[in-house]
Amino acid sequence: MRYRYLGKTGLRVSELCLGAMTFGREADETTSHALLDRFTEAGGTFVDTADIYSAGASEEILGRWL
Repeated sequence: MRYRYLGKTGLRVSELCLGAMTFGREADETTSHALLDRFTEAGGTFVDTADIYSAGASEEILGRWL
């Protein structure tokens, strides 16, 4: 995995970002957790989520995984 700094924050994140828009809708919680596991095992550190994704379920699933 390649990394870069996120703007001027000093945070080093993976160049690939995992989109969590389908968590809680197309991908159930078990599948979502498996995707997150594989992503982080590959070195991923950058996940995109928002309270509008799956009516907030995406953030809830991500929070339980964390």
